[in-house]
Amino acid sequence: MRYNISMRILFYAAKRYDKESFDAVIDKFPGIEIDYTDHELGPRSASMADGYDAVCAFVSADVRARTLMSLSKHGVRAVLMRCAGFNNVDTEKAKELGIMVKIVPRYSPESVAELAIGLALAANRRLCKSYIRIRENNFDIDGLCGLNLAGKTAGIIGTGKIGSAMCRICNGFGMNVIAYDVNKNLTLEKYVKYVSLNELLKQSDLISLHCPLTEDNYHMIDEAAISKMKDGVILVNTSRGSLIDTSDLIKGIRAGKFHGVGLDVYEEETDYIYADHSNEILPNPATSKLLDYPNVVMTSHQGFYTKEALRAIAETTLQNATDADKYVCTANDI
Repeated sequence: MRYNISMRILFYAAKRYDKESFDAVIDKFPGIEIDYTDHELGPRSASMADGYDAVCAFVSADVRARTLMSLSKHGVRAVLMRCAGFNNVDTEKAKELGIMVKIVPRYSPESVAELAIGLALAANRRLCKSYIRIRENNFDIDGLCGLNLAGKTAGIIGTGKIGSAMCRICNGFGMNVIAYDVNKNLTLEKYVKYVSLNELLKQSDLISLHCPLTEDNYHMIDEAAISKMKDGVILVNTSRGSLIDTSDLIKGIRAGKFHGVGLDVYEEETDYIYADHSNEILPNPATSKLLDYPNVVMTSHQGFYTKEALRAIAETTLQNATDADKYVCTANDI
């Protein structure tokens, strides 16, 4: 389908892969013009959008009140988030200013779910540690013992598109799958049993988080939640870092609560995500501390990073630019 509109979009924090994926589909959207900048969107950089109809931003952007007021002052009428989350957007202020906000709630749920199970496997079987040993010609397997996932219980928190994909993957592994969500997905009822959050925490051998960040679930995995988990549980988070209280997680790791932890997201990642800081000391000591533990595997918020997902994000974002019917997607759309 081809769309005929006229819109200039300033694309913030543009990486090479962003340019490639958007340039590959731009011909489907005549009338849309994109310019790229490597600057991150925030209060100071918002003025760069003067003369543009819309801006396109990512999870690391600051799209709070000051940024939105500056964007509005410079004539911007739409914020296009090329991601599913919008906890970094002040949607109420945007509504007040008449700025349309769009997200990409469905791009490739399998891309994130497959990384989630990959993190679980890597943490479980100590793959990163094993890889480093082999590179040093150390073939000793002491300390690398894992757990069979088949026959174990997987607890999935959040059963939207990504969580549902994770349920299907865990079912394929021969796991007993239970789930918690305020909105049940009836398409999963053949092999997923919905339980309370407390029951999920108590019963699960693998817990994977797949829900948006809201005021209600901020730090949902804290000391109290961790205390309810089985000893030797595997915890995976590919959603939002602040779903987990990092200091409480570290206490749990040090106490031997977890067999493994896999994190694609973590608190305070906005300060350094998607950039090379290999010659610097990280500004967040908690994140640095997580890297010290042999049963923790961390990746760089790359759940979205597959060819299929990048293309879907590009097409949906540009289609969003043509659609002013819906103000903003809600958590139920994710």
